[in-house]
Amino acid sequence: MTDSGFHTHATSGARRILGQAWRDLLSVYYANTPAWRWLKSGGLVMFGLAIWSGANVLHSYVPEWDFLTYVMAYGFLVIAWGPLTHFLVVPGVIRLRRTADGGVRRWIARNGSKLNLSVFIALVVVLGTLTPGVMMLEFSGGLTDSGGGDVTADLVCESGEETISCTLEEPNGFDHAVVSSGGERLQRVDGPPYAFEIQRDELTETRDGATFVVELKAEDGTTLRRFVRTV
Repeated sequence: MTDSGFHTHATSGARRILGQAWRDLLSVYYANTPAWRWLKSGGLVMFGLAIWSGANVLHSYVPEWDFLTYVMAYGFLVIAWGPLTHFLVVPGVIRLRRTADGGVRRWIARNGSKLNLSVFIALVVVLGTLTPGVMMLEFSGGLTDSGGGDVTADLVCESGEETISCTLEEPNGFDHAVVSSGGERLQRVDGPPYAFEIQRDELTETRDGATFVVELKAEDGTTLRRFVRTV
C-alpha cells in the first residue's frame, strides 16, 4: 500500500470512529426514559458543582486569572441547565418532532437542541463577564507545611478612601506575613501586633475589584496559610 493509500485509509477509519462516537453521544443525549433523565440530570449536577467549586477555589489562589470566571459560570449554569435540558427541552423537542406539521413548530423541532445550546453559551459569556456575587464563593485559607504546626489567625481589615488597614488577630504558628498584589510583593510584616496598611493605588485591579494577598510564612519562607481579599 502506498503512503497516499495508507493516509486515505487511516483518515477514513478516523472519520468512521468519530462518526460512530457522535451518533452514540446523540443517542445518549436523546435517551428519554425516566431512568435516563434522572441519570443524565444527576450526573450534570455533580459535574457542575465540581467545576463551579473547583474554579472558585483556584480563583481564590490566583485571582489574576480572569478566565476562571467563565469556568465558574459554566459550572454554575450546568447545575440548573442539565435538569432543565433533560426534563423539559429534550422531551419537548422529541414530542414536537412527532407532532409538528410545519411552520414555527417544525423549525423548533429541528433546531431546538441547537437553540438550547446557543442560549446556554450566551449565558455563560454574560455571567462570566459580569461575575454576579451569587456565583462567587470566597475561600481563604490554606496550605499547611510538612511540619504540621497549628497555624491560626484572623485577617481583619478596614477600608478607607486611600488606605486599607489590616490586623492579624490571634496569630499563632507562623514567623511572619507577606503582603502582595498581582504577584508583586508590597511589604513584610514581622512580629506582633501584625498590623499593616496598604495604599489603594498599590493594588492590582482584577475583574472583581482591587485584590491583595496575605501569606503567613514559616521562618524558611514556606507558605503556611493564605488569605485573598478583594476591595
